[in-house]
Amino acid sequence: MDQDFKRRLIGAMADAVIAHAEELTALDSAIGDGDHGLNMKRGFEAVLAEADTIAAKPLPDALKAIGMALVMKVGGASGPLYGTLAMGLGKALPAEPTAAEAAMALARAIEDVKARGKSDAGQKTMLDVLIPVQAAFAANGDDLATRLPAVAAQAADATVPMKAIRGRASFLGERSIGHMDPGARSSSLLVQAICSVFNEA
Repeated sequence: MDQDFKRRLIGAMADAVIAHAEELTALDSAIGDGDHGLNMKRGFEAVLAEADTIAAKPLPDALKAIGMALVMKVGGASGPLYGTLAMGLGKALPAEPTAAEAAMALARAIEDVKARGKSDAGQKTMLDVLIPVQAAFAANGDDLATRLPAVAAQAADATVPMKAIRGRASFLGERSIGHMDPGARSSSLLVQAICSVFNEA
């Protein structure tokens, strides 16, 4: 995973979030504060502005830098949660991880997100995408970079009939049912972006 590859990963993630900012805002307007798209866009624009500097770092340090940027620039709950995810990955990953090490690191980072958000699977959050993606990643098999985006998209779709238990959407109770969770959607977009770069490698 050389500097150019890390730069392409950063660019793909940022481009995916920025391109879908209006969609994320619309999803969040239905069940939240309506700021998820704008906040995520702001955060990834900040990451993109430092992309060359971040990409020059070893992978663990690059992830920690991304996490810090998201914590500092993304408002609401999303900044701390995505920042925690990235920094957790940075702490758990070696500089040149195997697929098994990456899957284990993602599991540890997800535990950090659970603790930070006091949430778990089935509560209509980003975890409803991250947990099944990690499970599919850990199971390994062929064409991971092709299969994981489909797992993520299906998991995001599965949040539509859920009742929100955590976050701003939980205030709506039954009215949160019938809407996709914006954090689940942004997580799905990021999985798709990361896998697209691996598919091109």
